[in-house]
Amino acid sequence: MIPGHALPNDGRGSVVTVGTFDGVHLGHRQVLDEIALRARRAGRRSLLVTFDPHPLEIVNPHAAPSLLTLADERREFLAQCELDVVVFLNFTEELSHFTPEAFVRLLLERFDMRELVIGYDHGFGRGRTGDVALLERLGGKLGFAVDVVDQFQIGGRPVSSTLVRRAVAGGDLETAGRLLGRPYSLSSTVVRGARRGRGLGYPTINLALPDDRKLLPPDGVYAVRVEWRAGSAGGMMHQGPRPTFDDATRSLEAHVFGAEFDLYGEQVKLSWISRLRDVQRFESAAALKEQLDKDFAAARAALTR
Repeated sequence: MIPGHALPNDGRGSVVTVGTFDGVHLGHRQVLDEIALRARRAGRRSLLVTFDPHPLEIVNPHAAPSLLTLADERREFLAQCELDVVVFLNFTEELSHFTPEAFVRLLLERFDMRELVIGYDHGFGRGRTGDVALLERLGGKLGFAVDVVDQFQIGGRPVSSTLVRRAVAGGDLETAGRLLGRPYSLSSTVVRGARRGRGLGYPTINLALPDDRKLLPPDGVYAVRVEWRAGSAGGMMHQGPRPTFDDATRSLEAHVFGAEFDLYGEQVKLSWISRLRDVQRFESAAALKEQLDKDFAAARAALTR
């Protein structure tokens, strides 16, 4: 993957797709796999043009959705696709006013676009006014091909970022994972906490809370999987306030099974696997410890299903 905002005109040309691709879900993967296949067959480069921030954060901030993937997370998942080039364009007020034709000319001039592949519901340019018919007319005028990838469905429903967000926000992690093709996850840094878990026999890693734009599932206790530079392991995580200790601050605290070493300062990826229960207040540390023993068993069971 070669990041950048322009490519050398070496005569190869590019097969291009454009979009926010928040979540990089299975519907997105179908489009990306298609442009990679077409590019290989034609001896061209496959190229995704995506945006940061999300266009709605500029065009209509009140309507901007919570994000399934922050920019660095999106880069990680896009790096796993068979793309030659990924370009992150800074979405600005100026760019939001580009007509479909102006944006197409940008793609032609910067990336030597020979073919534009879009999803079935794609809107292009200012106000998403660039529909398939308009793009095909521009293609005939400016000399590039246009094609549409059919919708990808699961259970008779088109896979979309909106559908994934709905599942995550409702705590339906099984559905979210099925639509994404992987468990829903967060990348964050391990920070120091209050060290209460150690005294209860369940030492934890504390994760820095993400950017407010990142969508989190409802607070609760979860079975999770944690990956770090040197390995990975299952675990259980408390997400939310800690009412037993009169602490209203939201926290992300994970007990990682079998991890007896220091992860402070490390970047980790945490994947939500299964919701175990709601956040609860306990009358004593002993009562909390008894529940943690049950959570431990439930998380192990969930991770082996």
